[in-house]
Amino acid sequence: MAALSELLPVEAVRLDVPAADWREAIREVGGLLVATGVTTDTYTAEMIRNVEENGPYIVIAPGFAFAHARPSPAVLKTGLSWVRLAQPVEFGHEANDPVTLVVGLAAQDSAAHTAAMASLAKLLGDPDTARALQEAPDPAALHAVLAGQGTASSAGQGEGQGEQARPQVRRGPAVHKILTVCGNGVGTSLFLKNTLEQVLDRWGWSRYVTVEATDTISAKGKASEAVVILTSREIARTLGDVGVPVRVIEDFTSGSEVDRALRETYDV
Repeated sequence: MAALSELLPVEAVRLDVPAADWREAIREVGGLLVATGVTTDTYTAEMIRNVEENGPYIVIAPGFAFAHARPSPAVLKTGLSWVRLAQPVEFGHEANDPVTLVVGLAAQDSAAHTAAMASLAKLLGDPDTARALQEAPDPAALHAVLAGQGTASSAGQGEGQGEQARPQVRRGPAVHKILTVCGNGVGTSLFLKNTLEQVLDRWGWSRYVTVEATDTISAKGKASEAVVILTSREIARTLGDVGVPVRVIEDFTSGSEVDRALRETYDV
């Protein structure tokens, strides 16, 4: 699987970019994807349409939007782009606006960028590394931080230290499944999946709980297999009542927030 620094070349990074609104911000990351041979212009329009149809669920952490759309013929290869805005813009998210960082993702499938998403989730979930990325003076310096992969600190990583008791759900399966859900199943749901798996690792529960990232349509069919669904507020409204608990996560980089959701689910 490709590393984060491989999917995000220096040429796909722009800092302190002016944008009048969220559409223009997405056009900026889309333009970088086109310029680096990752997509055609059509994909930029698809990213904008994704927000128009599904709401601002791509704003997955305070100040951070993860722009993407479904795999399509407009994606020539899997890649990323990175834009730090000169001034923050509103995407319409209830908790995480305004946005200063927009990362664009174009994926040919859900597997090629899994390792990169795991690295990015760890980097942005670490306060020191996130600050270094925010303060990077130029694209080369920012790329150096990304290539170094950062060193995760304990801050914000959740209260669950040490192994927790084995999960117990009445009449539940020996191995539980948790779904992380987004509009397309290849972007924000993978990001949340990686944060959740980090918490499960710290709890010592990885052997008991599997995590599957999926889209809204598939989630409705798979809900009966899951103990709980974790997703954004916008996608939770789209899902409605699916017969299992749906817990809203505002900050997809926050181990603490995911930790609390697990504790509520399992009454730990």
